[in-house]
Amino acid sequence: MSAPARDVGVVIVAAGKGSRTGSSELKQFRWVAGKPMLLHSVQAFHDRDDVALVVCVLPREHAGDPPAWLFQCDVERLLISVGGRERSDSVANGIEDLPPECGIIVVHDAARPLVPASVIESVIAEARRGNGAVPALPVADTLKRVTDSGAISETVDRSGLWRAQTPQAFPRAMIEQAYTQARANGIAATDDASLCERLGLPVVVVPGSERALKITEEADFARAEALYSLQE
Repeated sequence: MSAPARDVGVVIVAAGKGSRTGSSELKQFRWVAGKPMLLHSVQAFHDRDDVALVVCVLPREHAGDPPAWLFQCDVERLLISVGGRERSDSVANGIEDLPPECGIIVVHDAARPLVPASVIESVIAEARRGNGAVPALPVADTLKRVTDSGAISETVDRSGLWRAQTPQAFPRAMIEQAYTQARANGIAATDDASLCERLGLPVVVVPGSERALKITEEADFARAEALYSLQE
């Protein structure tokens, strides 16, 4: 049986400072669940035979001298890129570094180190069908809109509301069009799919996972450790 075509390019956004954890060490370089956070994501994508290249977008001061542990993977399918001022700049830099044979592009935040392989498979499968794909979970909590003074102004209807995660996957032409238009109009976004949505391009939701927790604050490291110990 022939090997699958390597037509998937992955951009892992790891250029943030992670200041909300309160640590001087870069959040994406800290250890969680047995290895550095960023390494979890790189190895998860390298486990796929259809991945041609994983681009890690790092802060400029680290791109020229990445940590040695980052090379504990398939270095032939690894490239280091330099981050931009905003997240969207970093993603655009990473996309530009992907070779032309990457017809499917996946964008993932390094702050979500424990994303299951099943979620990665789901978003890539949808991208192969011509859709942008976002893993997400339905909102379960009651939502309140609150004023600057802390007063509740209204209860928000949660029906149809979902919490978006990464990785997000797209046909290459779609995400390149979205970023070209965003740059031309001076639009920055923290969510890649939103740039496609504003152009009316097809984007769908696939089931996300609680294991794809985004590590933002110090307490999230303990939550990630607990999730890692549970079976998928």
